[in-house]
Amino acid sequence: MKQYYLGIELGSTRIKAVLIDEAHAIVKTGDATWKSSLENGVWTYHMDEVQAGLRAAIKSLGELPGTISAMGVSGMMHGYLAFDQNWNLLTPFRTWQNTMTGQAAEALTEAFGFNIPQRWSVAHLYQAILNREYHVRDIAHITTLAGYVQFLLTGENAVGIGEASGMFPIDSSTLDYDAAMLDQLDALVTHYGFGWRVRDVLPKVLVAGEAAGSLTETGSDYLGGLLPAGISFCPPEGDAGTGMAATNAVAPRTGNVSAGTSIFSMVVLEKPLSKVYPEIDMVTTPSGAPVAMVHCNNCTNDMNAWVSLLGETAKLFGTEVSTGELFTKLYEKSLEGDADCSGVLTFNYLAGEGVTHLDEGRPMVVRKPESKFTLSNFLRSQLYATMATLKIGMDILAGEHVAIDSLTGHGGLFKTPVVGQKYMAAACHAPVTCMQSAGEGGPYGMALLAAYMLQKEDGQTLEDFLSRKVFADVTRTTLAPDAEDEIGFDRYLAQYRAALEAEKAAVQAF
Repeated sequence: MKQYYLGIELGSTRIKAVLIDEAHAIVKTGDATWKSSLENGVWTYHMDEVQAGLRAAIKSLGELPGTISAMGVSGMMHGYLAFDQNWNLLTPFRTWQNTMTGQAAEALTEAFGFNIPQRWSVAHLYQAILNREYHVRDIAHITTLAGYVQFLLTGENAVGIGEASGMFPIDSSTLDYDAAMLDQLDALVTHYGFGWRVRDVLPKVLVAGEAAGSLTETGSDYLGGLLPAGISFCPPEGDAGTGMAATNAVAPRTGNVSAGTSIFSMVVLEKPLSKVYPEIDMVTTPSGAPVAMVHCNNCTNDMNAWVSLLGETAKLFGTEVSTGELFTKLYEKSLEGDADCSGVLTFNYLAGEGVTHLDEGRPMVVRKPESKFTLSNFLRSQLYATMATLKIGMDILAGEHVAIDSLTGHGGLFKTPVVGQKYMAAACHAPVTCMQSAGEGGPYGMALLAAYMLQKEDGQTLEDFLSRKVFADVTRTTLAPDAEDEIGFDRYLAQYRAALEAEKAAVQAF
């Protein structure tokens, strides 16, 4: 009987499942929609939604064609899930979207000499300590969404090293949390008298290729019996690590851009950066190699809202258009716009944005009186906005002379052929490659990590496995940047940078 590998990813708007065969081809895909909610000023998801979403995504795969030999779970990186010793949730899940940990992030960055972004798990933990939140005294476990699902399904309290690197700084030489920084943080919190150390409440760190338990009977029941007990699990990873695997971007001088609800780039480094940058996260590949990550909270959410509005408009005239057709037609219409959007400027900030140092966001469109306010310029401006903040962070890496031999795009922004790829090439001044699996991204990468665990040869690295066994003959398209587009995007970005003061004023005003 043929062997299959399953990857599941709990993304920001969809819980996605991808089944691949022994040759790493995608056989089935499924998904279920969900969304975060703002409750008492906190972006969160309810844990019962996790169970319902997992069941719906797996069920949507239909009848499974054979034996699932291994699987893995990934999710949105970062955030804060705190439990007592019996794994009772102590406070609602705090997602990566929250920008409430500025005091803690700044203090830890200064103490460690290492950038600790607001979204990281340790920033949330330390902020809760500084705020003297009651639940902190009862903490026995801190983990991520993927780590928690892994525990529910396997009973193993462990995360992959890439996921762990969004919780706490990693030492790539020991492939574990940075021991010196753990000592520093334990020294900072010891006088509170909690009775626990930070190193004891974090999950175990595993690297790609290691075993991470198997689906238990309890885990199978949690999934409604849709999967049988006994399936082997690889370490759970974050969406950054799975995106790197899905795009064969785990070797030095390779990079990828994941573009969906949020947008981030990952570049595997040859050498450390010269200094600490608050705009740059230092994380790792699923194997533990150092990576410079530019993470932006806002990408396609505002564009999605406008597409929905335009779909409503079409209904007003008695026209029913599918969501997929709407996106395709509108994305393609943007290609008719001026290269600099002719004075039409968009801020897609539904949430705060760390790269531009905003704790809150206000979506807005600004245009000059003399601008050419056409549908194509408006749509092109919306799409430029999805990558403008990313470009600000990527310019920092360019200033550090970080070499990138290849840049691969994946995620929803790249589903429509050419459009997102063309604009990203212009923004980054570099060729951008997309593969057939560009729209699947994370869950496909998770399935590949599951396959690597069982299929790897003795001593075979993840880099070699992906290059030789997975992507050697994969169809891909590469677009070089168009010179006119590059000039146009640079003009747009100059206006964007200047108008950030207007965005800040909007946040202050309402």
